[in-house]
Amino acid sequence: MLSRLKNLTSIQFSLLLSIYYVCVFNIPLFLVVKQGVDKQPDVNLAFIATMPLLLVFALSFIFSLFCIKYLAKPFFIVLTLMSSSVFFAALQYGVVFDYGMIENIFQTNQSEAGTYLNWASVVNFALTGALPALLIYKVNIQYKPFTKELMHKVLFMLAMLGGIVIIAMFYYENYVSFGRNNDIIKRYIIPTYFVGSTIKYIEVNYLQKPLEYKQIGLDAKNTTDKAKPNLVVLVVGETARAANYAYYGYDRSTNAFTKDQGLVTFKDTHSCGTATAVSLPCMFSRMDRDNYNSRREKAQDNAIDVLNHAGIQLEWLDNDSGCKGVCQNIENITIDHNSDPKLCNGEYCYDQVLLNELDKRLKSIKRQDTLLVLHIIGSHGPTYYLRYPEQYRHFVPDCQRSDIQNCSHEELVNTYDNTILYTDYILSQVVKKLEAEHGQFDTAMLYLSDHGESLGESGMYLHGTPYSFAPDEQTKVPFLAWFSAGFAEQNRLNLTCLAEEAQKGGFSHDNLFDSLLGLMNVKTEIYRKDSDVFSACRK
Repeated sequence: MLSRLKNLTSIQFSLLLSIYYVCVFNIPLFLVVKQGVDKQPDVNLAFIATMPLLLVFALSFIFSLFCIKYLAKPFFIVLTLMSSSVFFAALQYGVVFDYGMIENIFQTNQSEAGTYLNWASVVNFALTGALPALLIYKVNIQYKPFTKELMHKVLFMLAMLGGIVIIAMFYYENYVSFGRNNDIIKRYIIPTYFVGSTIKYIEVNYLQKPLEYKQIGLDAKNTTDKAKPNLVVLVVGETARAANYAYYGYDRSTNAFTKDQGLVTFKDTHSCGTATAVSLPCMFSRMDRDNYNSRREKAQDNAIDVLNHAGIQLEWLDNDSGCKGVCQNIENITIDHNSDPKLCNGEYCYDQVLLNELDKRLKSIKRQDTLLVLHIIGSHGPTYYLRYPEQYRHFVPDCQRSDIQNCSHEELVNTYDNTILYTDYILSQVVKKLEAEHGQFDTAMLYLSDHGESLGESGMYLHGTPYSFAPDEQTKVPFLAWFSAGFAEQNRLNLTCLAEEAQKGGFSHDNLFDSLLGLMNVKTEIYRKDSDVFSACRK
């Protein structure tokens, strides 16, 4: 038997590899199918039983196209290694590798990628990826003379196509109905979906001709007439979900540091995406979530650029994975992970390092209207335990490992809550530093997270789920604001009115563009008053 496996015809190789992909790599797919069956108890089980067979037929047909001498081995070795990683992420975390996730992967830095390495992922890669890849390398694929090989391959592909047709003849309506009610299923098919998403990303970003860059808001003017300039610090959060904030009804004191500082809480705020690579550019874009297009976003000015046109002093300080192009036209720095031995370890830094950078900027900035952006690493997973120092390890026992699926739910939630508590400490310190600047500036702080996070609810972890299927845990984010008395008075902002408006809810990342313009007293034709969350309470 072993000797037979060492010598396979191209048809046998395609068929065996297809069976392996269906039986191993597509386990996450069948788990999702099971969830669909559980929701529809009247589903025809004979139809469900045809799914693995249909998938074997389809993959065998596709694999046959690439089973060509000199191409087959390198192609399927790479595909199998990639599929192994996708399989692990889908099985353990429920991750879907759509266009947005592929975009996120391409923009991930080495330090961020390293957080996903653990014993579970390494063992999985070795057993389901490296070992099969070695077998593919070792196997002797026997090819017939060209004409005979082509004839056999065509007959095999026709047979596979015939099998698909026969199944469709009996169960076509079942597939259409079940697929319509469970549209996410197709996104879990390995390798077709992630390969298709990757090809689309490469085509859009590397093969298509770049769009002509469009400047907007060139008429922007700073209309303030105050003697004392405004200083606003915008803290962009990372992976913070509203569900774990005491401000949003959570039964833990995760906002212990800011609770007495008078922050305004904007209820029911939704993100633009479920991953940083989408949400961060989108939240600063003139486009709303419904019409957002990353290609067009890269080819036009954003809110930061419009503020720059108006002469606002701007700087972006980053302790996360970069600004994703948002800050490319202004002064910006990304924290060096070796810059502070007390706060950094060479791979990441605690967000307190941004407070030190903020101190430096407050001593050197000019006395003019200013917006400083702090992009924190916040609650970036799966290594949540690396986001807070020991003294902020308040909720215990916590999950001191990156393979979070192997921690108890209590440990996982405790670890995540510690990151929220530490972020709250960072925000409280920003407020205190701004309060100390009252003699030089009228000060304010905004805090808005890029997206949320799943912590095992419905078997889902992390983030990046396609927006149409994403749970509230990944799309509902915290949106907080603080204003000094001088800022509110000099900018004619009624804080009592604002607190009432904020409780009404219905906010999103779509509001940030116009809210920043309004807050900085910038006048331009592209400003939309109805999207400015502060306009209703500005006298």
